[in-house]
Amino acid sequence: MRLIEVTTPALARDFLTMPVPLYKDDPNYIRPLDDDVESVFDPLRNKRYLDGDCIRWILRDDAGQTIGRIAAFVHYETAMSFEQPTGGAGFFECINNREAAFMLFDAAKAWLLNKKMEAMDGPINFGDRDKWWGLLVDGFTEPCYCCNYNPPYYRELFESYGFEVYFKQYTYYMDPMKPLPEALYNRAERIMASGDYHFGHLRLNQLPKYAEDFRQIYNKAWVHHNGVKAMSSDQAQALVNGMKTVIDEKLIWFAYYKKEPVGFFISIPELNQLFVKYVNGKLDLIGKLKLFWRKYLKKCDTAYGIVFGVVPEFQRKGVELAMIGAASRVVQNGRLMPYRHLQMNWIGDFNPRMMRVVEFIGGRIYKTHHTYRYLFNRDLEFKRHPVI
Repeated sequence: MRLIEVTTPALARDFLTMPVPLYKDDPNYIRPLDDDVESVFDPLRNKRYLDGDCIRWILRDDAGQTIGRIAAFVHYETAMSFEQPTGGAGFFECINNREAAFMLFDAAKAWLLNKKMEAMDGPINFGDRDKWWGLLVDGFTEPCYCCNYNPPYYRELFESYGFEVYFKQYTYYMDPMKPLPEALYNRAERIMASGDYHFGHLRLNQLPKYAEDFRQIYNKAWVHHNGVKAMSSDQAQALVNGMKTVIDEKLIWFAYYKKEPVGFFISIPELNQLFVKYVNGKLDLIGKLKLFWRKYLKKCDTAYGIVFGVVPEFQRKGVELAMIGAASRVVQNGRLMPYRHLQMNWIGDFNPRMMRVVEFIGGRIYKTHHTYRYLFNRDLEFKRHPVI
């Protein structure tokens, strides 16, 4: 076997296409968009390169066939926020062969050691947690957009190498047409009775306003987390404009207190179901036509919850439940909304409060991903992600 660093366009293409034959008999596999993967490794599009570095390899067998791949990366500000400086490995794909897998893991470990790292998380993304994060260990159904999907045997490869569970992340499922608990509506009515709160969905003709509302809430709710920086107005506008073609305005809700934004719940049509599974990795002209045609015909019956946030001083006051109650009155209107399934992605086991909220409104865990950590010094005590 031969490990080859990806340094040319041809090798980058090999890195992209390596998984295709691996999953050729798996009906649940959906090939990600090539551009979504390549954007991670483009210094002009990935801000992590400003304070980080990345490398990737493919692995070929003695016959010259590509049988594996992996990327390793370090973002120094994030890395140094841990007790042991920690880098990452991701985009791992491999045949069911322990020697091949360990060769890939060893390459990532050696590179990170050279970067003065003492631990390695994986499989993760050289970017934010909302994409390509964690190893699927339960719920081997079609993946959500930009979520990791893998064969069940990957778990044994990671754990036999020495990776240990750092935290678990859950994807919840619920039927959005199912009536919500009466207690939720009672709580919502008490909040609304004060006259200080208002809840409403995004309006496409006011995108700049909602981008700024999103930015304000995001900066108050997330900047205290490891590796999360404040979002600028330009970044917020670019993020919302980039989603414009797939936004369903009735799936994005905001909470206001005395006209100040204090919370949001952002969902979009599930893009893998909407168009990604039909374009074979390429969003070219034909792919874009398929996207617009399927959106026009309301061919997507699944909504995908991306993020739910309330600024700290308004948490535990029932704002989350009141916002859900307001949204349900619109979403449950079957004449207007085509969605019969709701997937809520990326709720960590270190966030039991949010788990309780989702379970209260009828959500159930239907996918589990593991984020693993591997300590290079095996004599050190392993510590799981702390509960918040």
